[in-house]
Amino acid sequence: MSIIESFFLGIIQGLTEFLPISSTGHLTLAGKFMNLISDSHPERWTAFIAVIQLGTMLAVFIYFWHDLIVIIKDFLKQNLMERRRFADQNLNSKLGWYLIIGTIPVVIVGLGYKDLIEGALTKNLFVISLSLIGLAVILAIAEKTGIFKKEMNDIKWHDALIIGIAQCFALIPGSSRSGTTITAALLIGFKRETAARFSFLLSLPAVFASGLYEFYESLKFINFSLAVNLIAATITSAIFGYFSIEFLLRYLRRHSTYIFVYYRIAAGIIILILLLFGAVNL
Repeated sequence: MSIIESFFLGIIQGLTEFLPISSTGHLTLAGKFMNLISDSHPERWTAFIAVIQLGTMLAVFIYFWHDLIVIIKDFLKQNLMERRRFADQNLNSKLGWYLIIGTIPVVIVGLGYKDLIEGALTKNLFVISLSLIGLAVILAIAEKTGIFKKEMNDIKWHDALIIGIAQCFALIPGSSRSGTTITAALLIGFKRETAARFSFLLSLPAVFASGLYEFYESLKFINFSLAVNLIAATITSAIFGYFSIEFLLRYLRRHSTYIFVYYRIAAGIIILILLLFGAVNL
């Protein structure tokens, strides 16, 4: 992998991580075209994707810095120092609990199916194409049936659990973490921008933990050249990820998610055509 390819992959990661169009799908397609994915060691590609996600997580930390500080501060104060009952806690402290509740399902599923997630399934373009199209249909249903009334202060523990369960489906390549969680939030009545905000916050614990774990696991085959490439891709993904967050939140204030539905369907069909004519390998 050259440094130029690293920057290119970082741009793709940053632009697609927060849009409901699957960063893994786009990265895998790019990796196939650039012959960067090894059939004998697919776990290395999985590790690369997981590590550069730390860049986009940095973008979330920076963008929601004030929100995160207040959530952590109130959560620790009201639970450890004041020992308030849950019902007596403010919204920020409750959000801390909701993020924990929403993260539990993906931790359980992620650890339980780790070998499958990191294996050949991750780079299977047929699975990715079907996931792109399948979630597009579900997202369209959410747009058609959603009531778009709930704000952040309306969220309950069962809402967080439902969205957290939906996040588990993001482990299927091509589904999109933001795509599954935003879709679930819309289905249970949240406004589009609120759905995106909670989706971004919920992604922090799981992605940060998996990124650090994969980085530790990848140390055994990281040399100086790969380390430079990882740093370049991660920094690039952080920069473009920040602007991607800003764009999506502004966009969803006035628009629906149908543009992403159409994009996912088109991308899925294009991948299927490429596979059919042998332009890329499965």
